[in-house]
Amino acid sequence: MSVLLAISGMPLEVWQERLSALLPGMSVFVPGEPFDRRAIHYVVAWQHPPRSLNGLPNLAAIFSTGAGVDHLLRDPDLPPVPVYRIIDADLTGRMSEYVVLHCLLHQRGLLRDLQNQRQRRWAPDLLQPAAQSVRVGIMGLGVLGRDAAQKLVNIGFEVAGWSRTPKDIPGIEIFAGDGQLPAFLARTDILVSLLPLTDGTRGLLDKSIFAGLARNGRLGRPVLINAGRGGLQNEADILEALGDGTLGAASLDVFETEPLPADSPLWDHPAVVVTPHSAAISDLDAITRRIASQINAVQAGETPEGLVNTEEGY
Repeated sequence: MSVLLAISGMPLEVWQERLSALLPGMSVFVPGEPFDRRAIHYVVAWQHPPRSLNGLPNLAAIFSTGAGVDHLLRDPDLPPVPVYRIIDADLTGRMSEYVVLHCLLHQRGLLRDLQNQRQRRWAPDLLQPAAQSVRVGIMGLGVLGRDAAQKLVNIGFEVAGWSRTPKDIPGIEIFAGDGQLPAFLARTDILVSLLPLTDGTRGLLDKSIFAGLARNGRLGRPVLINAGRGGLQNEADILEALGDGTLGAASLDVFETEPLPADSPLWDHPAVVVTPHSAAISDLDAITRRIASQINAVQAGETPEGLVNTEEGY
């Protein structure tokens, strides 16, 4: 039994060392090393080159190193084996921290305060809204969305959620499907996107979505927070919406092209917070432990948490 690390942009030697220690009795290989392709039963992958996983006749499962799997599913020759994604408390907590941080940033007007600081201008906002008067809407109610929603409720925000199919989350008003999307948008002052990237969600965050957001909220103009996937957003539409007042501000952690090109106007826009796809960079020890536990479960004939419906894309 052997594991192949098909990981881009990460320290392969460290991954190899950690997984080898956690999977005694298994060999862990990295690209470039000699290995018998017939011995590979498991692949741990992130941004692997398309078609590079072909020719592994005994492959039993593929494990994503993150919560998303669009990087795997866009491979036109992905082997037809079970795919698993990461569901981990450390990753979930970090994403909720990001969402809470940026909801508070916009609710408390921190962008305005930072601009005033640079201008040495003392201008307190005497009409600053309280959290309970700001309506947050979360698109995507999987593990990450549910956790973020509950933590926002604990702070005092009025929170609703939207997903393709109905959910049941105590204390959260739920909207589902295309038919209820307009009502969800109309009650939302801060739109948080934690959706997976699928054929049905690609480009979803566009001018029609922004135009449907609440116009009567305490923030004045609605705000977009996208920490899901860059392919969800139309950046030209975001810039246009910021320019004409349809949106008041945006926090963006993901982008259509990554790294974000140096000439992108998003870098310098005064109403945009740019973060480098770092909303939920999880602890390496936590992720390797989780993947090792998934591999051990498959070895034991079990189905570990995180099995992906490859038809649905998540």
